[in-house]
Amino acid sequence: MSKENGCPPVWKMIREAVQLMNGECSYSAIKAKVRSMYGDDVNDSSMTCSIISGAVNHTSRIHYSENKKPRVADTEYDYLFNTGRGKVVWYEPQKHGMWEIAQATDGGLIVRPTDDLGENPVQVVDASPEAYGMFALEAHLRDYLAKNLPKLPGHDASLTLYKTEGRDGVEFQTDVGPIDILATGNGDFYVFELKLGRGPDAALGQILRYMGWVKEHLAGNRSVFGIIIASDIGQKLRYAATQVPNVKLMEYDLKVDLRSVALHC
Repeated sequence: MSKENGCPPVWKMIREAVQLMNGECSYSAIKAKVRSMYGDDVNDSSMTCSIISGAVNHTSRIHYSENKKPRVADTEYDYLFNTGRGKVVWYEPQKHGMWEIAQATDGGLIVRPTDDLGENPVQVVDASPEAYGMFALEAHLRDYLAKNLPKLPGHDASLTLYKTEGRDGVEFQTDVGPIDILATGNGDFYVFELKLGRGPDAALGQILRYMGWVKEHLAGNRSVFGIIIASDIGQKLRYAATQVPNVKLMEYDLKVDLRSVALHC
């Protein structure tokens, strides 16, 4: 991460702040601590990125430069452990187990525990198993689409994942929230918002907020398009989207086929 106003890199600010705090910390509490030490000019998105990047069990840490290759999580960049969505503690390998960034069978990267799981590893990001399952499915869908960006009706451009120094376009942090996927094509920008199940009409306001941020900070004179993807697009959202030409709606299907197996066929 880059320095701000001559201060240490943001990840070092985060590391220092958490070391001075006791027990479980929320993202907002960590940011408040950093600002109390270094002033109000420290960028909010940069702090969020540093927390995600430094958490050994955060599935999205692989999208930051220091985590883009297989390795064991035992470096100075590995100092936080997720205990719940938006909460972390200081990482203790003896308690939380050893973690690694490993290469998946499809050639991508995944975050997983090594064989040594420690005394009391906490691996879920949400307290509810049902909620965690939904969160994991959403992350898997997001990562799949990031590797297989769709061809959009009415757009000839082949989309590629947006990349900038130190980060890529998956869970792209902004001052108004994280964009699920940010892509480019023929110089234009494409903001993807993913919804499990039905896409609520409130998703339109959410994606317009992201599109506005991208237009202001990245796109300039180039166009910004929004794509809301859900398994079921409701009628309210369909009506709302008719008034916003730069927003497209798409539905996805998930299919699992099961077959019987036996020891002796």
